[in-house]
Amino acid sequence: MNPSFDSGTGVVLFAHGSRDPLWRLPIDAVAERMKATYPELPVAVAFLELTQPDLPSTIEQMMKQGLSHVRIVPMFLGVGRHAREDLPEIVHGLSEAYPQMRFELLPAMGEHPAMTSLMARIAAGHENPAIDI
Repeated sequence: MNPSFDSGTGVVLFAHGSRDPLWRLPIDAVAERMKATYPELPVAVAFLELTQPDLPSTIEQMMKQGLSHVRIVPMFLGVGRHAREDLPEIVHGLSEAYPQMRFELLPAMGEHPAMTSLMARIAAGHENPAIDI
């Protein structure tokens, strides 16, 4: 059963970024899976550095779509300086720039118990077989 979504809510998958253009493909794949599974939920990606779009540009686009609530999901496995300091600072600046919008900053993806469980299952060989090299 799919959850119901408020029509004013969108999700941003936020990742670090890289000079390697292939690096972003898994983040884009999660966004595409979300769009296919939850077509009524606006989903976008944004990056801290080295990859476009950045978070302020993505938020501006979501505001232009009429969204009033944005859930920001840090696609980090752990909480380093970027997730602990840089991202909250950026979100604080966005809150000041867009007082009409509500920003919800979720914990890093790697801290979610379901993700920990899934990674353990994959490592143990219970999810998707390994690729032979």
